[in-house]
Amino acid sequence: MKNLDTKKKFWLFVIVRTLGNSLVIFGIVLTILAVWPMAQNQFAYYWDKFWYKEYRLEGQGYTKPEKGVTFAGILATPPPIPIKPVDTSFGIVIEKINVNAPIIADVDSSNYDSYWNAMALGAAHAAGTAYPGAQGGENNNVFIFAHSTLNILDYIKRYNAIFINLNKLEPGDRVVTFFKGRRFDYEVYDKKIVESVDVRYLTDPSKESILTLQTCDPPGTQLRRLIVTAKLVGSY
Repeated sequence: MKNLDTKKKFWLFVIVRTLGNSLVIFGIVLTILAVWPMAQNQFAYYWDKFWYKEYRLEGQGYTKPEKGVTFAGILATPPPIPIKPVDTSFGIVIEKINVNAPIIADVDSSNYDSYWNAMALGAAHAAGTAYPGAQGGENNNVFIFAHSTLNILDYIKRYNAIFINLNKLEPGDRVVTFFKGRRFDYEVYDKKIVESVDVRYLTDPSKESILTLQTCDPPGTQLRRLIVTAKLVGSY
């Protein structure tokens, strides 16, 4: 009988230990999956930065500008884009942070279902704001917003983390937009964190031709908003 009890205790110990180890492994896997989108994007960003990928185009005589020199001041015509845009009818390319996405036009930013569905397909253009290249109108602010999620379930959708490195943009960086087959280059000049209820960057009209990029901050939360503003420096 004592032998039987010992065997029962042994197998009970094996089962409990196996279950415990399985739960630990499962937790580790979930953690890795949860942070993988951010880790992948961060690695790609720093790898490209190390090799100057966002600035250097091999064989075309264009190298990274010196500190303080902006894209607008280097060439009268823009350098070629090292990646092929996925959409020239309405799209956005930011080489520095590996953004290459279509833009969904005229999205109602006050309608949760509308903008949530749109951002799964690309970046979203806020209805009522200008289109790329707008000049001389009552409002020349092109307002684009996109996800920066860390949620692995959201990240399955291709464009649900495209703005996760938006905070890496600095004054002088280039943002290229496309609209109806034309190219419009913007140069970043401002970046700030604002409260989630601060909508003036969306609603206030701008006489100046600007591009406003918005995403959530910290990534995957609704706590605050990251706003990056750029000015039009060229149309081609």
